[in-house]
Amino acid sequence: KMFSDTAFVRDESQEDITTEHSVSHSQITRLYSRFTSLDKGENGTLSREDFQRIPELAINPLGDRIINAFFPEGEDQVNFRGFMRTLAHFRPIEDNEKSKDQNGPEPLNSRSNKLHFAFRLYDLDKDDKISRDELLQVLRMMVGVNISDEQLGSIADRTIQEADQDGDSAISFAEFVKVLEKVDVEQKMSIRFLH
Repeated sequence: KMFSDTAFVRDESQEDITTEHSVSHSQITRLYSRFTSLDKGENGTLSREDFQRIPELAINPLGDRIINAFFPEGEDQVNFRGFMRTLAHFRPIEDNEKSKDQNGPEPLNSRSNKLHFAFRLYDLDKDDKISRDELLQVLRMMVGVNISDEQLGSIADRTIQEADQDGDSAISFAEFVKVLEKVDVEQKMSIRFLH
């Protein structure tokens, strides 16, 4: 097992991944062993079925959408680098990272990138707005069947009313950010198995 990990690290050039995601070597090794334990086909990539074995995702009402986020458009396999790139959004922001190079690229786990990731889970048609229908779909997944369509509809309407500042009856990314400005995104967006 350890041997295959070191072989991987040589091939994939661990340095690149370490810099790209500001994660430590030990975190990469740990995540790589998570990756290989999920990789039932042992072919160095994960399928959607592999992801469904992660208990936290299996029970998350938005699990399927989160899983989809790992896969580039039209792909049905993801390699370790792609796995790391998506997971990076969920890493907590360390205090020492806040003072990092202001001119460098924004880390994937910055607050605004986390919010972008969350926004995309709602915005299925990728038109940069969350429509009433898109909001309803997510609400329906979150609450299950014990709320009537009518009640859900009024929750969706109220949410859009509160967020919608330009009167287009949808929620843009800027409006989404505004609504969530008091929400602790850190708490909500960490996946336990990454720690």
